[in-house]
Formats: sequence, structure tokens, C-alpha cells
Amino acid sequence: MFNRSKSDLNQIQSLNTGIVSHLNSRLERALAVRDLQEWSGRTIKPLLIIGTSLLAIASTQEVKAANFTVVASGLDGPRGLTFGLDEALYVAEAGRGGEGSCIPSPSIQGAILCYGSTGAISKIGNGTVERVVTGLPSVASLNSVIPDGSDASGPHDIQFDANGTAYVTTGLASDPANRDTLLGISDFGQILAIDDLNGTPSWTQLADLALYEQDNNPDGDLGSGGVNTNPFYMTVRGETALAVDAGGNDLLSVDLNTGEVSLEAVFPARDVPAPDGETISMQSVPSSVAVGLDGAVYVSELTGFPFPQQEAKIYRLDDGTPEIFLDGFTNLIDLAFAPSGDLYVLEYATNSVLSEDPTGALIQIKPNGGRTTILSEGLLNPTALAIAPDNSIYISNQGFLQGEGEVLRVETSIPEPTSLLCWFGIAVWGVSSQLGSKNTQTGRRSQP
Repeated sequence: MFNRSKSDLNQIQSLNTGIVSHLNSRLERALAVRDLQEWSGRTIKPLLIIGTSLLAIASTQEVKAANFTVVASGLDGPRGLTFGLDEALYVAEAGRGGEGSCIPSPSIQGAILCYGSTGAISKIGNGTVERVVTGLPSVASLNSVIPDGSDASGPHDIQFDANGTAYVTTGLASDPANRDTLLGISDFGQILAIDDLNGTPSWTQLADLALYEQDNNPDGDLGSGGVNTNPFYMTVRGETALAVDAGGNDLLSVDLNTGEVSLEAVFPARDVPAPDGETISMQSVPSSVAVGLDGAVYVSELTGFPFPQQEAKIYRLDDGTPEIFLDGFTNLIDLAFAPSGDLYVLEYATNSVLSEDPTGALIQIKPNGGRTTILSEGLLNPTALAIAPDNSIYISNQGFLQGEGEVLRVETSIPEPTSLLCWFGIAVWGVSSQLGSKNTQTGRRSQP
């Protein structure tokens, strides 16, 4: 049985106000959860934007009770997970910031986020946890209205190419200009190529995603949020990285040889009911990206303010145009395809970010559309998932807490591969092609 003290839960609940500074970083600072009753009809800018729904899926969702084991603890803001060629598990730690230069929090009134070289990449394997890259940039709360070192932004994801080279996305959750004028640290808002994994701070700036947002602002929103960048999760396909910029409301591709950045898709906002009953323009907030065996790209969304339940969607991009593939989720933060063809998605807050309930959920989706909640109890603001070469599932848990982050191994079995032909029967999902595998035999988010 999973147990948490009341003080632990209170601390986690206090951070739900701050999650939007990393994913929906255009949420106005005055719109903290405690201030919702005073909401005045502003337009908020999240990160991904998509059009109207093709189909609202109504399906009975089965619930299972899975067990889990904590394989790593004491982490600083664990985010993206991936398996390397050595079959070890790697986790990006966003860090705990420091006492360096600061920027205002984009989501919490009165909060400041300050710089420290506390971001890291940790390796989990053979019963040990070791930080193999240190000194990565991090900003987190300092002397603020939320606990010091929490609500961090820094290393958000790590992925490997077919040659074993590691790449890391670094977030910012701010106007790109703040990186240079206030922080003075150019490693934020980048894809970094890691030079080695021996514990030293050694990397090369490969692609400046923050600069791309500053120069192009593809979503063209110059309203309440303006220009904003927050690179989050990515996948590697051959010699190309695909990364969602949660602040920029777009999907970008990066040539891993040259570092050239190209725009793949922009996702439009949609209108939803606001807390006062009026209509508000809600952003999509892209959170993760995967490539299917059909060659299409799949993107999950957190959704922006007011973070309504069952409004998060998964999009499919075949020719660069996002189409709704699945819907009816709440605050999605990651997704992965199993070798069986089953799709696994992770909800950051299954009752909505605004509920202040940190409970998340791991959901399995069968090719026939059936949904099963594999695990919910014990998931507290989970931030990432990965499927291992042996088909076990790993989850980053308590992903916005410094010193209290965890990686869990979920004790559940993934069925043997299903015939790809069964995917052609999912017309109720609005597509006609089969799903593929986000994770190759090494468990990476790559499709060489």
C-alpha cells in the first residue's frame, strides 16, 4: 500500500499552481489557483494548440490495481526517461536552481526562479543510481511563495541516436529575451549534444530552440503571453530530433548533423468554458512526441488554463497537419507505444491541475480502443514514462519536487505483439492506420 504523510501531500499540492510555469508558461502570474474566483476573463496562452475535435470518444474505462517498486529516489525534479544502448535507464533531472540570476515566475504571483548549475542526467542500472552528467542549467524557486528548489526548469528530456550519442532538451518557461538579459545563461532553451557520460559537465549547444521562437514566434500570439519558449520532450528519428516547444505552441525538427531548426507544425487554440461560465481561448500545451510504425508523429497535450477534465487530446501528424487521434484525457504529460502496439499515456493530474489533487494516472489503450487505468494510487504528479526492453514500465514520479523525486518500476505485464492489421479497425478513433512503437528494442523514443 502506498502511503504519504499529510505534509508531503500539502507540499505537492502547493506546487500544482506552479506546473504551468513549465508547460503552460504563458499563464498570467496572477492566476494562481487561490485566485480563480477573481478570474476576470483574460486570454491565457498555453503551449500547443489544435483545432476542433473530430470525435469525442465515449468508452468504458477498466481499472486495474498495479504494484510498483521505487528504483530511484532523492531526485531533483525527474522528467524524461529513456533507455540507452547499454539498456540502462537514464533520467533527466531539472535540478533545484540556485542563488544566481533570477527571472519572475510566469505563473505564480510573487515567485522568482533563480539559476544554479544543478541540473543533471542520472543513470539507473544494476541496483545503482549515478549522476553521469552534472552542471546542467536549472532555474527554480528561491525565497519565494513556494518551497525553495521546487518548480524547476532545466534538463527536461534525454534521448539517444542510433550511434549512442545523447541529446538533452533544456527548458526555460519564459520570454527568450530573459535568457540573455536577465539570466545570462545561453544553455537554456536548447538541444544539447552530450559529449560524454562520465559525470563531468561537457556538452555542445546543437540547436537554439529559444532563439527560433524569438525570431519567428510561429504561433503569432502577441497577446497576454507574447513570445515564449519552453522546450520539453523530444524523440529521435534517424538523424532528426522532433521536439515540442511547450511555450512556443509548436513542434520543431532539428537536423542532428547541422543543428538546423525547422517548423513542423503549429497548434491553434480552441474555445472552452472558463470558471465564470464565459468562453476562454485555451491553448493545447504540447507535452510529448512519439513516432509510430506507420511513420506518423503523435503528440500529447497537457491543455492550458482552465485545464478542464477530459479535454486533453492526442494528435497525429502524417503530412505536417495535426489531426485529433484520441481525446477524453486530462492533463497528459507523456505517451509511449509498446511493441505490442498498445499505447500508454500518462496523466499528470487526473482530476485537473486546478483541483490541487496531485494524483496522476497511467492508462493503457488497446488497438480496439479499450482503455484501462493501470495505476493511479501512488502516482503523484508523474512526469514521464518509458517502456524497457523487457516490456516493464518506468515512471518519473513527484516530478516537480527537489530531493523527493522518484523513478518507479510498475509491476505489470505487457502482452505479446498484436497483429498490425488490427489497427486498421480503429475507425472510431478517426484514423485508418495502425499504431507503432515509440520505443525501439532499446526502449528509446527513436525510430532509426
